[in-house]
Amino acid sequence: MKTLDIAALRTAHPDHWMKAAAIRTLTLDAVAAANSGHSGMPMGMADVATVLFEKHLNFDPKAPNWPDRDRFILSAGHGSMLLYSLMYLTGYEDITLDQIKDFRQWGAKTAGHPEYGHARGIETTTGPLGQGIANSVGFAIAEEIQRARYGKAVVNHHTYVIAGDGCLMEGVSQEAIGLAGMQELGHLIVLWDNNNITIDGTVDIADKTNQMMRFAASGWHVQEIDGHNPNEIDAAIAVAKNDPRPSMIACKTHIALGHAAQDTSKGHGALTDADQMAATKEAYGWPAGSFNVPADIKAQWEAIGARGAATRAAWEDRFAKLSGTKQAEFTRAYAGEAPKKLVSAIRAFKKNATETAPKYATRKSSEEALKVINPIMAETIGGSADLTGSNNTKTSDMGVFHPDTREGRYIYYGVREHGMAAAMNGMALHGGARAYGGTFMCFTDYARGSMRLSALMGVPVTYVMTHDSIGLGEDGPTHQPVEHLAMMRATPNTHVFRPADTVETAEAWELALTSTSTPSVLCLSRQNLPTVRLEHKVKNLTAQGGYILADTEGKRQAIIMATGSEVEVALAARDLLQSEGIGTRVVSMPCHELFLEQEESYRKRVLPAGPVRVAVEAGVKMGWERFLCAERGQAKKAAFVGMDSFGASAPAETLFEKFGITAANVAAQVKSLLG
Repeated sequence: MKTLDIAALRTAHPDHWMKAAAIRTLTLDAVAAANSGHSGMPMGMADVATVLFEKHLNFDPKAPNWPDRDRFILSAGHGSMLLYSLMYLTGYEDITLDQIKDFRQWGAKTAGHPEYGHARGIETTTGPLGQGIANSVGFAIAEEIQRARYGKAVVNHHTYVIAGDGCLMEGVSQEAIGLAGMQELGHLIVLWDNNNITIDGTVDIADKTNQMMRFAASGWHVQEIDGHNPNEIDAAIAVAKNDPRPSMIACKTHIALGHAAQDTSKGHGALTDADQMAATKEAYGWPAGSFNVPADIKAQWEAIGARGAATRAAWEDRFAKLSGTKQAEFTRAYAGEAPKKLVSAIRAFKKNATETAPKYATRKSSEEALKVINPIMAETIGGSADLTGSNNTKTSDMGVFHPDTREGRYIYYGVREHGMAAAMNGMALHGGARAYGGTFMCFTDYARGSMRLSALMGVPVTYVMTHDSIGLGEDGPTHQPVEHLAMMRATPNTHVFRPADTVETAEAWELALTSTSTPSVLCLSRQNLPTVRLEHKVKNLTAQGGYILADTEGKRQAIIMATGSEVEVALAARDLLQSEGIGTRVVSMPCHELFLEQEESYRKRVLPAGPVRVAVEAGVKMGWERFLCAERGQAKKAAFVGMDSFGASAPAETLFEKFGITAANVAAQVKSLLG
């Protein structure tokens, strides 16, 4: 790598140099105080970030959530001190000097990696590499759709991403790059920190990809610059902003610039040696002590932050010229509030379903519910990972999002489950959008990284996961999820819905679309299921997580719990048992998480002590123990009917019989427990 003459750079660009040095020295001080962190990336990308914030980024630290701000995403999240330094220097109220000093400490907003929700101005959580660049595609899509809907005067901003070598190695990055290139997301600009260093050594020990050719092959505009030359950085960003394609700027940088560890893998991590830090600051010409930014330099940075107030005020004037209807719709969508019509529309849909009792696969039930929902909620953005006809996620009113039809709200993601999930997170984080997307439930494996981050960030996206069990049949065990319900239920802050019929499916959609801080997973059947809710209830019973669907006749001796397609099995088992005088209650449990949130008095009414308990579900047992053995249950009086192996390729009816998920077996388990 070409050496860099720091003294020459200081001389050529003195004002720029000192502003960038403020980022570098704050980084060194914070990491040293924590004795933990990543110093090298912020030191290497300080020049790029300084030019971006000073010359191009539209933002207002006093109004961090201003809707038409440019979004800045630090995909290389380990370099979090770059973001925190910028936020402190430009005047974000949540990131004070004390927060910088508490970097990586308990209760601090300055976590080891940027965490959405900790401080206003952090756009997304970017610990796992590749997620930020993949989120950015969703940000850019949301911006395009909203610009088409509300007009350029109100929605017209850019999304900027700093990504590193690690981000580009992660597979999700290619899913994101391919999607962005195809969709011609011209307001998306990625600044690649091309420093040729990973934790294990130089990049070439693991990868030889020509990243510029890779982006170009995916339809991106590509430039290569010296990442330490402010003039080149400024010019490249200006060109990128005026190109109709998404842009990648390859910024050749030196990791840990000016430090003894420069251009080495050691420079990636925590640089805490006091003598080396002192030598680095001396090379920078830094005049101040630890955590001290000279007043004149801080004032220059604050002036950069203050500039956004006028830009925001001008936007507010333009926004005020929208019609009252458009203003109200925009404000409601950005507040994450569902339209008032939604609840009444869902109730009417439920009433019709109880009266007509359709025998639908719940994926079809979901489609029918969306036909009611999507015209009411103009902020929904739907899609599928190349399974639209199987997931039933598209309604005719939506239109397809495409470079020629920006007003479309349905996205063909291609076979990109992980990229889809990450983009959905980005749409929700952008604001003003309700994103949902579908694939087969088994392929939650491919989307898992982003689904976990949905939960961690508290982003209310909706995952439509169809073909939810061995009930999909002949495609066989590669496509039959058995452990996936347990995996998703084990994830904190996730609502996993497995509805039994059309009514429960509609109720699940209502809950998903009114959630403010929890993602939802709708687990839907391929096979047709009867309507089991035959009495209309205005109340959303699914919101209780579990409820009594059919109660005992005579003395209560058994409780059968079930979800989804197995509720039908549970009801049939009850009929067999009741015919023999065995009083049996059936409890539908479409959402375990919501049931556990109910008052104990309610849970006790639904699951009282005494009766034997059997749970039936075409998945593994894990997770059911809390209802079989806890909640007043006893292990010796409990059984599970479900899967303890992978499935097989055969018609669904055959599979349920062969694996023992039948009414007869459920009834037999009850009788065995009763002795």
